[in-house]
Amino acid sequence: MNLNNKSYKFFADFDGTISNPDLGEAMFLRFGNPESVQRSIDYWRQKKINSVQLWELLCESVNNFNEDKFQSFLDEITIDPGFVKFADFCERENFELRILSDGFDYYIKRFFEREGLAHTEVYCNHLTVDHDKNLIPSFPYRDEDCSCCANCKRNHVLHFSGDEDYTFYIGDGLTDVCAAQFCDFIFAKDSLLRYCEINRITYFPFSTFDDIIDKIDSLKKKKRLRKRHQAELKRREVFLQG
Repeated sequence: MNLNNKSYKFFADFDGTISNPDLGEAMFLRFGNPESVQRSIDYWRQKKINSVQLWELLCESVNNFNEDKFQSFLDEITIDPGFVKFADFCERENFELRILSDGFDYYIKRFFEREGLAHTEVYCNHLTVDHDKNLIPSFPYRDEDCSCCANCKRNHVLHFSGDEDYTFYIGDGLTDVCAAQFCDFIFAKDSLLRYCEINRITYFPFSTFDDIIDKIDSLKKKKRLRKRHQAELKRREVFLQG
């Protein structure tokens, strides 16, 4: 179902939003040097390093990576109890859903396969394990002009949506801040929620994806949805820059 002949486009973060807890951070704290990992994360939060530098440092902190132990670790990570229902909801309503993550395909794809969600459309960074059991990251969606993410989520939002669409962003962290500002509706918790409050950005709070389904059902009943004016201005500014 589409309102007013417009399409619904949903963009959702993964780590800490769909997975519980933040799977990427938990992975490196478990398999890397915890003190080194935490120090690197602190440097990133203080904006002393960018996301690409952070991931490179975290990968360097891991020696002799054990893939079997990682699979056991992955089994400890849970999914938001409402996400599978939300994915089914989007498919049933013909809403487009894309996962935008600053984490790695190495664990996201395995996680979704475990949950029966292998068909989910995901845009993220790439990670391989070489013959010496080293972690090798690469960043196919990096934007040199944007330091917020190693995978520029903003670019995905702009690429997959247009003025005729209703865009929704779902996230919890600092890597969601940039992309969320280009969306008409924001579902936020944790760091993203605090950012929206401090900067007076309109958002809907959520705890689980069940809350999001309830809110969308409510929005569907409205005759007209009003987009965030600031999001429209930000999109227009980027398009004018070419």
